[in-house]
Amino acid sequence: MSLHPYTVPVEDEPVDYRGLELIATAVFLLTDALVVSYANPAAENLFELSRRQLVGSSAKSLFGEAPALFLAIDKALSSGASYTEQELEVGVSGRARLHLSCTVSVVEAAQAVLLLEFRHIDQQLKIAREERLLERQQANRELIRSLAHEIKNPLGGIRGAAQLLERELDRPPLVEYTQVIISEADRLQTLVNRLLTPHRLPSYRRTNIHEVLARVSSLVQAEFPDIVLQPDFDISLPELEADAEQLTQALLNVVRNAAQALQGTAGPREIRLTTRVARSVTLAKRRYRLALAVSVEDNGPGIPAELSEKIFYPLVSGREGGSGLGLTIAQTLVAQHNGTIEFQSVPGRTVFTILLPLEFGRPAA
Repeated sequence: MSLHPYTVPVEDEPVDYRGLELIATAVFLLTDALVVSYANPAAENLFELSRRQLVGSSAKSLFGEAPALFLAIDKALSSGASYTEQELEVGVSGRARLHLSCTVSVVEAAQAVLLLEFRHIDQQLKIAREERLLERQQANRELIRSLAHEIKNPLGGIRGAAQLLERELDRPPLVEYTQVIISEADRLQTLVNRLLTPHRLPSYRRTNIHEVLARVSSLVQAEFPDIVLQPDFDISLPELEADAEQLTQALLNVVRNAAQALQGTAGPREIRLTTRVARSVTLAKRRYRLALAVSVEDNGPGIPAELSEKIFYPLVSGREGGSGLGLTIAQTLVAQHNGTIEFQSVPGRTVFTILLPLEFGRPAA
């Protein structure tokens, strides 16, 4: 029988599961009696049970009524090859039923004959959606940069012609019109420059996220004195390795976006800044044991449903007069730190959450 890539050591060799410990998918090893002999940390996280609770349990008692799973096990055992079931509904120990895909592989070892690899379907869809979103954003950025190059030259001509015209006019109302042309051309020039400015890679150093948030809070409070900023910090969080300037810019864009969304709303206007540790998260297809979660929550009107799929696109804004670049730049800076930014929004509550790896010595994305 040919060995599967996940073949575990034979009886005389030491058991080494380090490779399985690091992967993001949930992995179980089963004996010939279909008893769990090993479960990796991702399996503990997915099924919300400790390894002590999982190891030694029979598959039937653990997974309960899951005929599709046991049919996949039978097919793998009979064929001696891997078999994948794309859609399973599995309930574990009275918990909510999970929608999973599972690959069953035959292995050769004293302690196991089967390897079960579970993937959360929702997580797969999320990863695929993030990949499509990043591809679209990259294409949009390239398109926007090309358009910005094309706009730049005629824009300078418009401004220059308005200045020359202003010198020839002797009626103040007409001079006022030329001033409008010049000021609007300058505003467009600033926008074009921002679109054409390349983003440098992060320069990592140990950074205290709460110092960054304190600076962001002071800047936003000075600009929006009528908004209440509420800190909810976990002061036990360690420092992370980041570019403090870029992280400040990303968070400032997100918090200012929340403050601007609150303008014109009735009642108390509040923004809550929260820091927490997140465990066993997958960022950019890589699993991290620990990550930093920074949440920016506001009680504004929420993001319109028609903008929810493209809120991070360049030049997309739900606010009149907005440039639509703040969240785009924030996402780019967070992605360069190997992190992600996502949001949830309903009327009265919008939360943007930034996840960043808590580890050192990593390269920029």
